[in-house]
Amino acid sequence: METPIPRIMRYIYALIICSGFSTMALAQSSSQPINTALPFLNISPDARSGAMGDAGVALSPDANSQYWNASKLAFLEKETNFSLSYSPWLRNLVSDVSLANLNFSQKLDDRNTIGASLRYFNLGTLSLYDDNQNSLGTSKPTEFAFDVSLARKFSPNLSLGLALRYIHSNLSQGIATGAQQYNAVNAIAADVSMFSTHDVREFGGDAVFAYGVNISNIGPKVSYVTNGQQYFLPANLKIGAANTWIFNDDTKLTLALDLNKLLVPTPPLRDANGKIVSGTDDNRSVVSGIFGSFSDAPGGMSEEMQEITYSTGAELWFHNQFALRGGYFYENPNKGNRQFFTLGAGFRYNNIAIDFSYLFSQTQYNALSNTLRFSLGYNLDGKGKK
Repeated sequence: METPIPRIMRYIYALIICSGFSTMALAQSSSQPINTALPFLNISPDARSGAMGDAGVALSPDANSQYWNASKLAFLEKETNFSLSYSPWLRNLVSDVSLANLNFSQKLDDRNTIGASLRYFNLGTLSLYDDNQNSLGTSKPTEFAFDVSLARKFSPNLSLGLALRYIHSNLSQGIATGAQQYNAVNAIAADVSMFSTHDVREFGGDAVFAYGVNISNIGPKVSYVTNGQQYFLPANLKIGAANTWIFNDDTKLTLALDLNKLLVPTPPLRDANGKIVSGTDDNRSVVSGIFGSFSDAPGGMSEEMQEITYSTGAELWFHNQFALRGGYFYENPNKGNRQFFTLGAGFRYNNIAIDFSYLFSQTQYNALSNTLRFSLGYNLDGKGKK
């Protein structure tokens, strides 16, 4: 029987799976893996949220908001914002895989902000072989996503956002084996998001409570092989909240929590003849897949709850210049078993921001352990000053 993923691309997918961003429970016999195309789209790119357990939907807006929640761009304080992030990826396994992210945003007026970003995922150099171990040469697979967005305030406390995304994935660079032709993937996707922030009083002091929602990567199915199996994009729902306590003009503490769920069908359980014995057929339309993803797991609602990941983080600012951050990420063992801690720090001086994060796993062997992220930001007000 033909495997769902072409042979020469298994190593590429293995890298991504090992990174933990395809919800594959490799060691759990009772797991229900969810395969999607283009899983790099759900790798968090920046160091601030990377230091807070990958929580970012409701954090205070910054230049990296395009990825987490584009609607937050409407609440940026500075008129023009840039950021550049870089992460050497999976250094415990390979030496030449990396993720880079470039962001730009510009306020048009008090209510409207536009943004753009480019994410570039470099998977290094791979040696390719067919099923008979015949060499197919080498490949330098790359993937990128280019976004444009618009965020608009609808009240002093509420904004909505829309992002459009062009995605290109070239994993096999046109290699053909037998009757199979492996192609580059091109797709268009969209994000819709909202953000709400409120000044409140808590414990006798000033505070800010914010919450947000982002539905990302809504788009068509794609295939890596001519007339081959089609895969869902990693459509994704993020819901988050953040609370910031302002102790004085220079010191504040933020706690954040994000809940995350793939809006992709869970594969059903099948018998030896391929007949479905539990669950729902995952060969369906994108719209059906999104809405059905809340009730299609073979294990019922208990398995649906296992598909939710949890990101929690804290951020403490001193003198409005130095930040310390920490966080924790949890994924159910049956759905990928990503469980790790994160630490990081930030520094602000005038119109420059520098952030870094470090990830360490609570398990002994984890391909994500020792992951570093670095971010550099720059912003200007209307006069070119911070």
